Amino acid sequence: MAKQTAPVNKNTIVEVTFEDLTHEGQGVAKVDGFPLFVPYGLPGEKATVKVVKLQKGYGFARIMEMSEASPDRVEPPCPIYKECGGCSLQHLSYEGQLRAKQKHVQDVMQRIGGFPDVNVLPTLGMDNPWTYRNKAQVPVGEREGGLIAGFYQKRSHEIIDMETCMIQGETNDQLVQHVKEICQKYGVEAYNEKTHKGNLRHIMVRTGANTDEIMLVLITRTKDLPHRKAILEEVVEAFPNVKSIVQSINLKRTNKVIGDETRVLWGRDVIYDTIGGVKFAISAQSFYQVNPEQTEVLYGKALEYAGLTGDETVIDAYCGIGTISLFLAQKAKHVYGVEIVPQAIEDAMRNAELNGIRNVKFEAGAAEDVIPRWVEEGVEVDVLVVDPPRKGCDASLLETILEMKPKKVVYVSCNPATLARDLRVLADGGYGVGDVQPVDMFPQTGHVECVALIELK
Repeated sequence: MAKQTAPVNKNTIVEVTFEDLTHEGQGVAKVDGFPLFVPYGLPGEKATVKVVKLQKGYGFARIMEMSEASPDRVEPPCPIYKECGGCSLQHLSYEGQLRAKQKHVQDVMQRIGGFPDVNVLPTLGMDNPWTYRNKAQVPVGEREGGLIAGFYQKRSHEIIDMETCMIQGETNDQLVQHVKEICQKYGVEAYNEKTHKGNLRHIMVRTGANTDEIMLVLITRTKDLPHRKAILEEVVEAFPNVKSIVQSINLKRTNKVIGDETRVLWGRDVIYDTIGGVKFAISAQSFYQVNPEQTEVLYGKALEYAGLTGDETVIDAYCGIGTISLFLAQKAKHVYGVEIVPQAIEDAMRNAELNGIRNVKFEAGAAEDVIPRWVEEGVEVDVLVVDPPRKGCDASLLETILEMKPKKVVYVSCNPATLARDLRVLADGGYGVGDVQPVDMFPQTGHVECVALIELK
């Protein structure tokens, strides 16, 4: 058996000072250089902790007693904060959260990207960092014969029943509760993931922040929904802003929420919302940012960095349903959008038509395949915008960018670590990295989005 090199054992009780926060919001303390990750610890605090788990090279502990608290520590207002896995930073003041996110971006820029001097600006936050989510997606379960709905407990699949969530929009909470009560009344059974029996898996609600239109999605294990007519009538009567009720059928044993088959039970197949004057049709499957107020801030910053005058040709390399593309099209000569998900491209085309925007072209496919073909066909790119998933840009797309040499690259990122990695590749290929602007899209959690400007030297 390998020799235990950690300076602590499981159940060791030790005094520590927290030095840092992880991107998940855990406090980081070191014992003889050995890192311990501790929930609810904040930088600068001193505490007695108990080691609960050891891995190779690091461990986990929990706070037994706090001897010196941070001036940024606040009492979490949510009654189920410590059980629920939805938020991780409610114990840190909002000003403290914004500073922590800026520091996190600075740290990964230095550690992963090798940029000691990059200018990371202060995080752009919200005036009201609560009730900002326009989408609720909650699993349904059963306890003592009654239906429950809420987020999963941290690191488990135990559902924490809740009536309100402090980061969800109020209407979303009320509708989830109402659906839960109606389904309970009509004897609809909750899905049991251990036995793969039961009917209702998840309740999803989407709200148009600027239109107040509501979509309800019932995700079921079975094709039929017992007492469907009565359930629909009661929902529509109680919530007149509901414009769409959709059933998503998910027959599989899977953690994936939305199923392969979607059918409209009542009303339209989409709801509408606007961001910065652009109208969007949002379906049950559409990827649409969950914090509309900060989405406008994020896209506004991307538009500012693009510096469009009306003469530029822009490519949006991960265009989704066209949210950034249509934003840019208002100021660009022409915008080309590419996205690997065909359904998203259909939505993007529909959204362009909805707004009467003609100076855009959308195509389904991998960016690294489609963009070189566009260039071969004579498209001369001035600005390239990328908004990749958490894993960052595909390596072959980065190669494509370096071959094409657009004057500017605007990088919108939901993961500072992969942003730093990709910026390093572009910097080594002849680009200069300008300002990096963190934007707080998910207050009370450790997540942070960024917009970075990269220019050809």
